[in-house]
Amino acid sequence: MKEIVLDTETTGISIKEGHRIVEIGCIELENLIPTKNKFHCYLNPERKVSEKAFQIHGYSDDFLSKQKKFTDIRDDFLNFIEGKRLIIHNAEFDIAHLNNELKLIGKSEINNEIIDTLVLAREKFPGVQISLDALCKRFRIDNSKRKQHTALLDCELLSKVYINLIDQKEPTLDFQSQINNNLENNVDKVNYFKKIILPNKEEIKNHEKYLKDNLKKNFF
Repeated sequence: MKEIVLDTETTGISIKEGHRIVEIGCIELENLIPTKNKFHCYLNPERKVSEKAFQIHGYSDDFLSKQKKFTDIRDDFLNFIEGKRLIIHNAEFDIAHLNNELKLIGKSEINNEIIDTLVLAREKFPGVQISLDALCKRFRIDNSKRKQHTALLDCELLSKVYINLIDQKEPTLDFQSQINNNLENNVDKVNYFKKIILPNKEEIKNHEKYLKDNLKKNFF
């Protein structure tokens, strides 16, 4: 199954106040493994970025004024997500803004199946922080590069959070090749390999004997 992890950045929160999208990021997953297919663009929102939004993503009015408008990338974006499930953190916000952009140019709303990781997290961890940063911390996902919010980086982090939320092991295609590649490029750190090694019958028997002998010594 192909899924799209999606994130947007905007000029502000409220559509009613005329806020628009300034960045769209998408990463394709196939059977939970990221493919090489990505979609990313900055957009000219044709309005100023709010001070609060600028503090979050850091995209200036001058930078955005030189980017394409939503209507210019509409077809490429819709073709990229067509027929695929969308994975979004706080989907209500992103979908509302995307549908607003489509409405402004007279196009139909998005009708893809959507999984909201915010809802998944709220159900799994009620009463605790469930922001993307909080979930990265909970699942020990390195988010040190996330100095500001950027759509593509947030998609990369969310793809890992999503896999953990649905209790799937993070896929590793070829661990030995990964090690060799890192060694060739003088990289000391490799990704964590989630492998569980179970004890055999003899090891279990020896462990039980060890506990029994030590309990006698300590308590009797």
